[in-house]
Amino acid sequence: MRKYLLLLLALLPFFSLWAQQGYPPSIGEIRQGLEKLRVPASVLYIAAHPDDENTRFIAWAGNVRNVEAAYLSLTRGDGGQNLIGTEKGPLLGLLRTYELMAARSIDRGEQFFTRANDFGYSKSAEETLRIWDRDAVLEDMVWVIRKYRPDVIVTRFPPPKYGYRTHGHHQASAILAEEAFRLAADSTAYPWQLGETEPWQAKRLYWNTSTWFYSGSGEKFDPRGKVMIDVGAFNGNLGRSMGEVAGMSRSQHKSQGFGAAQTMGRIEEWFEYVAGDSIVSEEPESEGIRKKDLFDGIITDWTRIKGGAELKQLLDKALIEFDPAAPEASLPVLLQALDWMNAHSENYWVARKRPELEKLILMTAGVDIEALAVKPATVPGEDLPVDFRVIVRRPVPLMLSE
Repeated sequence: MRKYLLLLLALLPFFSLWAQQGYPPSIGEIRQGLEKLRVPASVLYIAAHPDDENTRFIAWAGNVRNVEAAYLSLTRGDGGQNLIGTEKGPLLGLLRTYELMAARSIDRGEQFFTRANDFGYSKSAEETLRIWDRDAVLEDMVWVIRKYRPDVIVTRFPPPKYGYRTHGHHQASAILAEEAFRLAADSTAYPWQLGETEPWQAKRLYWNTSTWFYSGSGEKFDPRGKVMIDVGAFNGNLGRSMGEVAGMSRSQHKSQGFGAAQTMGRIEEWFEYVAGDSIVSEEPESEGIRKKDLFDGIITDWTRIKGGAELKQLLDKALIEFDPAAPEASLPVLLQALDWMNAHSENYWVARKRPELEKLILMTAGVDIEALAVKPATVPGEDLPVDFRVIVRRPVPLMLSE
């Protein structure tokens, strides 16, 4: 039998993650990882504050559509209320930052911020952009887009051209998102970023609209021409619908009193075109509603990169032949995929997805890691011996090397 060489250094980054979970990954989580590994694509959701994000869409995008999903909150919520403590200002911003990180750990999205200060309620975007330092915040947003390289960008709030007035911070987030969408692809914009990034043009920018935005305008919500997605799908690997996941995620905003029900069943989300390529349905539309998703026309498998068809074939094989009773049987093909990635490590998507593959290799091998101090207390400067154990739960011959 082939012996699998797993580098000790590759194991260490995942020790802290598993230690926090307190349990080994389930078979469903392994299968979910295999499905997600096959999709090198991403979406970036942009709004103004912690709790502005649509956790239902983020959960659906990351766990059903299986793209990488992230939320860019322009502020950390320093100016909000606090229903659970006395923290205000920067301390409240720190608390709400951790609430956002807790939310992302549940809906499995990523989280970004800018340097914008949440100074409380603002009546206009003009006031907000003046106090924020418009160019500094825009620079941060361009940086995130260039580093994250989203295929699609979605805003929570409407651009001014739609005429729906909201909180000044909300209006400003939509204005800056549209500018950043364009400037991220312009090599003359913030050229000092290009030593670590490169210009990036997202395919399209959409606004996540809803009937709520029309409620105070006297105008009736018109679904025609908009993209509708049912984000309430059930994920059998996780054993939950996305409404349930989103409810748990949303409920992490405890300081804002934003507990949310874990709903099941159909959940309609609506998206309206703002910039870039619009989605053109090739199929007859029902009452003018476009029912295709936001990634139509975008290659979301490994054929998007040169030579990626070979990797796609390997990962498809790993998923099709996955045996829940013997997940370690997937190791040979996963190691072939790792060899392919190592030979193409300069590619952006390979570099981004390789840690996922390395983690899956450990998961399918049933590797668990434990580090225990040999004594309960120590003092600064003293050596602290630690027992480090690697436990292999599956019948896999394993060697460790430094």
